[in-house]
Amino acid sequence: MKTEQNFWNKENGWSKDPSTIHLGKTATLVLTFASRESLEEDNEIIQKVLEMYPKAIHVGCSTAGEICDTTVYDNSVVVTGVQFEHTNLKVAQQQLNSMQDSYSIGEKLAKELNQSDLIHVLVLSDGLNVNGSALIKGMTDTLPAKIAVTGGLAGDGTSFKKTLLYFNNQKPEERKIIAIGFYGNRLKVGYGSVGGWDPYGPIRTITKSKGNILYEIDNKPALSTYKTYLGERAAELPSSALLFPLSLRKDKNDNPVVRTVLSVDEKNQSMTFAGEISEGYYAQFMKANFTRLVDGAANAAKTSYEAINSQTPGLAILISCVGRKLILQQRIEEETEAVKDILGGKTTMTGFYSYGEIAPFMPNVKCELHNQTMTITTFNEI
Repeated sequence: MKTEQNFWNKENGWSKDPSTIHLGKTATLVLTFASRESLEEDNEIIQKVLEMYPKAIHVGCSTAGEICDTTVYDNSVVVTGVQFEHTNLKVAQQQLNSMQDSYSIGEKLAKELNQSDLIHVLVLSDGLNVNGSALIKGMTDTLPAKIAVTGGLAGDGTSFKKTLLYFNNQKPEERKIIAIGFYGNRLKVGYGSVGGWDPYGPIRTITKSKGNILYEIDNKPALSTYKTYLGERAAELPSSALLFPLSLRKDKNDNPVVRTVLSVDEKNQSMTFAGEISEGYYAQFMKANFTRLVDGAANAAKTSYEAINSQTPGLAILISCVGRKLILQQRIEEETEAVKDILGGKTTMTGFYSYGEIAPFMPNVKCELHNQTMTITTFNEI
């Protein structure tokens, strides 16, 4: 397994990571994470990437920030080429016409990728028009229980206007979902997903919801309740909701999943979240804890590292929530540096800031859609 990284921004053009090697035609997979503007406004960028790696499978998405090693960029393009020497790849893609189609699209993607030697699925999805938890449930209900799914929802900075994905020489477009299947017995894959937010205020109950739309909390309109909690930050919705996520659990003893807001509806006083909001679930507002956010990133790295027998991975894909980026601000690279400290200096790290993260909490538990976590997938060929 060999890797190579390239980086582009408007100020300096293309630059290459000198610690990596030139793969060219030997690359089998290329992951491109870029700002929406870079994908939308400059078709020459994608064309250049295709020319760099003419025989590879190309998959890319828009982001809310790009990760290259331990550095976090905005308005850039990070390209990571990978040469798998003992692993086969297959890509499935679907167009999302309606959010209600999320589950069935997950089923279709899983059926297309499901073969006897499948060992892992990496999924990248539109970040604004999908019910992420329904998408993942459709995939995991269809795949064998031993197959884990990791990945994330594409981003658009803090604009929330549109997210883009592309596959090979197709034009970047909205409402696309792409899944990559990895096949063979020589690839070891680890993963971990940890948050680090503190609960705040009383435990509440979801009293009215449908799919990923929340209407009432404790029999009161959801949006007005949330605005009361946000105070003066309510005027900045929906972006300010990234700073104050909602923790959900079916039972008070369950591991919570975290949800953030994609959009609000003033007329109906409702809120649309990235994943399922189920009636009867317990809910609690959350707030940031700087130290615990960074520790969460380190713990996610540790879990993914131990899952591949504590061997230095050749590649690590980091998908972290845009809400963490808004909180940490100038300290954002503390979480990527914490990951590097665990994985080691020889690991190539790439990834992006997202509108949702996809992974099990740890090996051998069910896959979930998360918000406000650092999710890490590590790859190592043996």
